[in-house]
Amino acid sequence: MAESVTIARPYAEALFRVAKESGNLAKWSEQASLLGQVAANPEVGSAIGDPNVAAPQLVDLFRSACGTEVGTELSNFIQLLSKNDRLALLPEIAGLFESYKRAEEGTKQAVIYSAFPIDESQVKTLLPQLEAVFKTRLEPSVSVDSELIGGIKVIVGDQMLDASVRGKLDAMATALNN
Repeated sequence: MAESVTIARPYAEALFRVAKESGNLAKWSEQASLLGQVAANPEVGSAIGDPNVAAPQLVDLFRSACGTEVGTELSNFIQLLSKNDRLALLPEIAGLFESYKRAEEGTKQAVIYSAFPIDESQVKTLLPQLEAVFKTRLEPSVSVDSELIGGIKVIVGDQMLDASVRGKLDAMATALNN
């Protein structure tokens, strides 16, 4: 995996530069994400690896997946990946592109693990407090983890805030054992 990310990085950086110069990171992000999803599809993946499928057919497949708004730059990018036999790297390219976009916008991805489902209004109430703790703007995603018993655990990059009952019980057990 590390090797594929290493190979994908220059393509993602080039795509990001073009997107930034165009002034429409959101649109490019959507299209890169869509291309990554298409490439991650098992049927498309088998077509990418099939020597009987010609490169122009693969290019047409990816162009049609993006819809009618395929600009010259994106079309050229798809052709370049096809020519260099790198279409299978599109999921990694899309992921790297998204991380560059977040860095440019000054935001980070926050994964909020909760013992119980939480709705959008609760997340909006919680978000300013989390942004103050992590000192950055956050893009939250919520996941339910019943093992937490109660409370939440938040992971932002390599930082973690554990305000769960399970975390407190583990801390108490560690204190009692020492």
